[in-house]
Amino acid sequence: MSIECDVMVKLQSDVTVELVKHSASDSDVLWAARVSTAGEQSLEEIHKDPEKSKGLINFLMRDRHGSPFEHNSMTFFISAPIFVFREFHRHRVWSYNEESGRYRELQPNFYVPGPDRKLVQQGRPGKYEFVDGTPEQYDLVSSTMEDAYEHAYAAYQKMLEAGVAREVARAVLPVGLFSSMYATCNARALMHFLSLRTKDDRAAVPSFPQREIEMVGEKMEALWAELMPLTHAAFNANGRVSP
Repeated sequence: MSIECDVMVKLQSDVTVELVKHSASDSDVLWAARVSTAGEQSLEEIHKDPEKSKGLINFLMRDRHGSPFEHNSMTFFISAPIFVFREFHRHRVWSYNEESGRYRELQPNFYVPGPDRKLVQQGRPGKYEFVDGTPEQYDLVSSTMEDAYEHAYAAYQKMLEAGVAREVARAVLPVGLFSSMYATCNARALMHFLSLRTKDDRAAVPSFPQREIEMVGEKMEALWAELMPLTHAAFNANGRVSP
């Protein structure tokens, strides 16, 4: 059976990360840490000595006292390819709500690597690197992906038009399809995510993330750094290891 491909698919190379709600500041860490020795303190007392506050957060990070970093919350809206979410959901301390292909018709938005995405893997497993592809390889990847996406989405539409349930028809769609979700975490969980899903020269333990989830991580980190600058600085100063 042949399927005509008259579907226009949207191709994109970037991901979307928005901070939609938060209750997160360095004060949350300080409150939680100081209650063990000083009891409840006012906001004025918390910020009375900025250098002391900076030192306390650095001490907590350095000596792996992790629980004070859990008394905060950030909710992100994320739009990314499905294969990114499959990696994301390995982080199980988070809360997720993802777009459902059972309850709504999925839109023809698909991922293609941008020109700065390295295409070629070199080396053996556990010790490899990615390097730039040739112009011919980039053209091949883009055209092949677009052709596959068009055929897959046309097949999806054909089944929907025939009355097939969305939850069945979606099985033909590839993992390059964009999905969206809300993801909620605290700073400790986010630091663990960043330690694994971003590559940084300051990291005590090297990480080799897939570029697409690293793109999400970089955008999340930039938003978090504005909310909790002392915590973010201590994270970097102590090898980007979650306490």
